Amino acid sequence: MPIPGMRGMEHIGFTVPDINAACDFFVNILGAEVLYTAATDFKANDDWMKVHLNVNPRCVIKEFRYLRCGNGTNLEVFQYEAPDQNPNPPKNSDIGGHHFAFYVDDMDAAIAFLKKNGVKVLGEPTSYTEGPNIGLTWCYFMAPWGAQLEIVSAPKGTVYDNEAKKSGKTRLFHPKYVAETTI
Repeated sequence: MPIPGMRGMEHIGFTVPDINAACDFFVNILGAEVLYTAATDFKANDDWMKVHLNVNPRCVIKEFRYLRCGNGTNLEVFQYEAPDQNPNPPKNSDIGGHHFAFYVDDMDAAIAFLKKNGVKVLGEPTSYTEGPNIGLTWCYFMAPWGAQLEIVSAPKGTVYDNEAKKSGKTRLFHPKYVAETTI
């Protein structure tokens, strides 16, 4: 049985080395909106940080902000200071590795925009040629602090999603289809 009342993902939280630079990147490159600052210089003199967040007890959350990018999930961006902080972001192949994918309507225009704005793009767009993701094109790019990001596009949908829509199966979340559902 799942968690009672589970509705879905509310936010993704991640840590950056400079919250101002990261938020500028999300606003100016990805079109996000900074909604509010939730806290600044948050710390504890006891083991609260270890007990509640599994971080060094002397860790300080310098600031964290909520952002919204299009009609996807919320982003919770943290800037921590900690005596044992690892300054290197994990690769996708590392345990805990991750990436964030953002949907775009026009892959070529998005790649051109990223390159024009000095964003490091990894390789060329790749399109699936077999399996349930046929119809999806993707390309990775790097945030200035080393986080791995991705843009995806499937203007005609994917094999899976098109079949799921016809058969009434659960579809993957897609920002273009949010208007088709009610909250």
